[in-house]
Amino acid sequence: MSATRPPNSSSISDSLRGSPLHIDCRRRAFEARRELALVAMLFIGAAFSLSRVDAQIVSAALYPEDKRRMMTESDPGRFAGAGVLMCYTDFGTLERAAAAWLVAAQDLVVLNAHNFVDRHLAPTHPVTDCFFRIAGGDYYFDETSLRIGASVESKSLHITDDWALLRLLHPTPETVEPQPAPDASDIATGSHIKVVMVSPAGHSNTRLAATTESCDIHRVDEPTEDHIRRARHDCNDGYGGSGSGLFTENGRLIAMHSASLDMNQRRPFDIETHYGSALLFEGELAEAIHEAASKPR
Repeated sequence: MSATRPPNSSSISDSLRGSPLHIDCRRRAFEARRELALVAMLFIGAAFSLSRVDAQIVSAALYPEDKRRMMTESDPGRFAGAGVLMCYTDFGTLERAAAAWLVAAQDLVVLNAHNFVDRHLAPTHPVTDCFFRIAGGDYYFDETSLRIGASVESKSLHITDDWALLRLLHPTPETVEPQPAPDASDIATGSHIKVVMVSPAGHSNTRLAATTESCDIHRVDEPTEDHIRRARHDCNDGYGGSGSGLFTENGRLIAMHSASLDMNQRRPFDIETHYGSALLFEGELAEAIHEAASKPR
């Protein structure tokens, strides 16, 4: 039999109602509920903020139309040698720094010089803080092998000398196919070419880890002293897209992306004020690749 409450009897809480102890308990309960509500609001606000940031990332691009797509499982076969430069930051965090390409040999990598020097050619990032990732494997560089496009007399880094070559300490397996030695010297100055930009390191302004995009080179500029030309293109880019490869529609690597103007502005392409810059594989760069690939280890 359950206990019943006698008529006109009072519980302990009834007897304390209105007392200082009862008031204090009610106050504490109210404060606890308020704190829980504040915590809930913070979580909701954080989720809303993240969704806004996520939306900004998704919508960020250089041009009004963003045709970047996730790289598929078949793309490594179409775009051989695609890899990622992985680097540790000053705080010890490992990050995907840029695109890099295994080229012409199992131990030769081409990428942008600005990964290691600034525009005034001052060192910024030690080679030993970075490694090359491709096909699920990580490979460290021979730091003494670094060669950059700028000459020793140069005082600044230009688009057409924004290239670097590095040897791996150990070659990749034969199953990891390098990109054949590229040579774009047959492309006419002033050409307009449909291309595919391949970005194995992705971009900071998209959630896609690695992308391809059909886009256009609108003009190939006159050659510089080292016989390398700049290509002005409308391929979308974000931080991390440096070193992305520009391929012809039949899969031939002809240029390497260097930099873009006015990041994330979603402005229409303009040949003079809003475009991406890539350097063609020709001149001193093509010669350096052939020379390095032909040298025995």
